[in-house]
Amino acid sequence: MALFQKKPQFSKTAPLYTFGLEQSFLIVGLGNPGKEYELTRHNAGYLCAEYLGKSLDLGNFIEKKDLNCQLATGNASGKRIIVIKPTTFMNLSGESLVKVMNFYKLTIDNIIVIHDELDIDFGSIRTKSGGGSAGHNGIKSIIQHVGEDFNRIRIGIKNDNLSKIDSADFVLQKFSKDEQAKLELMKREVAALTTEYIYGGSFTEETRSYI
Repeated sequence: MALFQKKPQFSKTAPLYTFGLEQSFLIVGLGNPGKEYELTRHNAGYLCAEYLGKSLDLGNFIEKKDLNCQLATGNASGKRIIVIKPTTFMNLSGESLVKVMNFYKLTIDNIIVIHDELDIDFGSIRTKSGGGSAGHNGIKSIIQHVGEDFNRIRIGIKNDNLSKIDSADFVLQKFSKDEQAKLELMKREVAALTTEYIYGGSFTEETRSYI
């Protein structure tokens, strides 16, 4: 399991536009807005985005209606970190992402999308650059708007119940009590992977287990 390195000092009051920053990174946690979707498997990306924002001291997420997202941002070590939760609902996630990319003038190379993955067992996380959607509607929407060549952190949600019910119903179920007890480990590992990329400079494809 990855461990955090010494955390850089962040500015909690980052200006909307900053000059002289070395690089900007956009972290996108996928999910559906609304209390009825809290702790559902499809909202694994939301959970990790919220944890990442807190762990990096980015402050509260702010509703950005013009960008169709909730957003937290801050500066550290010459880098600007932007974390968003699209509020378009999962199937239209790409609409929010492309608006944020255009507003901040970001390139696809510096984007990480965090999302749930049916083909990976709960307890495992895989990183990947590029590729298709594997049937994930949020990823499908993003591909339609910006292409395939973005970095992904894929959170496994598969368990034995998946074979018993329709996948569309499965992803909208809440994590089981046993799974919920392990979500903190999941969020911590995703945050570690994200910060390793931001401060390490490269995004490598790998699989990690956290339970």
